[in-house]
Amino acid sequence: MQFLRSLSGRFLILTVIFVMLAEILIFVPSIARFRQEFLMDRLDRAQIASLALLADDQISADLQEELLFNAGVYNVVLRRDEARQLVLSAPLPSAISETYDLRDPTPITLIQDSLRFLMQPDDEIIRVIGEPSNMGGLLIEVTVDSAPLRAAMLDYGLRILVLSAVISVVTAALLFLAVRGFLVKPIRRVVGHMKVYAEAPDDARRIIEPSSTTTEILQAEEALKSMQQQLTASLKQRERLAQLGGAVAKISHDLRNILTSAQLFTDRIEMSEDPAVKRMAPKLVNSITRAVHLCESTLAYGKAEEQAPTLSRFMLIDIVSDVIESERLAVGDADVSFGEDIPATLELRGDSEQIYRVISNLVRNARQAIVNTGSPGEIVISAEETPESWEICVSDTGPGLPAKAKEHLFQPFQGGATKGGTGLGLSIAAELIRGHGGTLDLELSDETGTTFRISMPRGEVSAA
Repeated sequence: MQFLRSLSGRFLILTVIFVMLAEILIFVPSIARFRQEFLMDRLDRAQIASLALLADDQISADLQEELLFNAGVYNVVLRRDEARQLVLSAPLPSAISETYDLRDPTPITLIQDSLRFLMQPDDEIIRVIGEPSNMGGLLIEVTVDSAPLRAAMLDYGLRILVLSAVISVVTAALLFLAVRGFLVKPIRRVVGHMKVYAEAPDDARRIIEPSSTTTEILQAEEALKSMQQQLTASLKQRERLAQLGGAVAKISHDLRNILTSAQLFTDRIEMSEDPAVKRMAPKLVNSITRAVHLCESTLAYGKAEEQAPTLSRFMLIDIVSDVIESERLAVGDADVSFGEDIPATLELRGDSEQIYRVISNLVRNARQAIVNTGSPGEIVISAEETPESWEICVSDTGPGLPAKAKEHLFQPFQGGATKGGTGLGLSIAAELIRGHGGTLDLELSDETGTTFRISMPRGEVSAA
């Protein structure tokens, strides 16, 4: 059973079947041709016997019987000069049952007559009509016994079938060996390489080297090599990311402790009577609080335990104002202006800290892109509320994203929007919005500027 399930075994069986079918298609016209030649031979013999009688019409009965026996017929009727003459005759054992005319028959007629003849199991007397050879008359007609003809046809058919079986077996064996050599062995080699590579996919020495001389197998080996190279590179990158994540977790742990101490100092700063300090202190406290939360989130992420967003109602204008105030401080001497188009009553349901991080990442990227050009620019944050969702857009008049950044936009360490960027900001932003059931999409990016759209669904997910 295992052999029949293999490719070479099934190919062997199919080859035998197809060759036998081809031989059967050849057998039918062959047996029809054999029957025609057999009957034509009887007509020729009968003609020769009749010519002997015509040469000397005073032959004995014994000689006449011998002529008929040698011709294999019971009687011979020859038409010469428009006269139909019974030349040789002998008593018929039974009545004539069928008449076959061999004067210019069609192939279909010969095949039908042959098949019908083989299907008839009883011996019978048949009449055969043909044309004499070598212009020996207008018509020759003989009566013969069907038994010798049927026996000869069966013997011929059996020899054809045996020969067909031998040809099928030999052909199938040769094709079997060819398939094993040119197809099965290369496939087994590819499968072997896959198994060896699966044992240690990070070992570049196990990557297959294409060497097949068959075009299709070579293409499969080249595709496998490309896939293995990409997988090996991805595994190495993940290993480096895992190591980097461990280092970041350690740094975040210590940084959280430092920022916690800084929080204690800001509590004292808030007691100052200086108006400027009173105005800036709350923003400083909020920034340090957010930094502490970020460190805690980083530690949780390093443990693969990042928390889901804590949903609550908040005013979007407050978040946007904090982001713009922070970015204005970071602009310095650059000519970058900020604008907002946020309805004062627009209230979102989500995690305010995470939404702050998303908008802050987008605005920071836009500000850095404009500053790097050395030209004036503007960043606008707008929002609207629809019956289905909250839509937030962050637009800038910067130079647009590079082609590489567009290709790997939300992939960490590959989609950096600015020179020297890691692409982590957009990756984190997209992940945070997905946690809210929404999407972060690049809506526009060309020489006129860039626009990102945040879409957050308003409805809650039903249990149904």
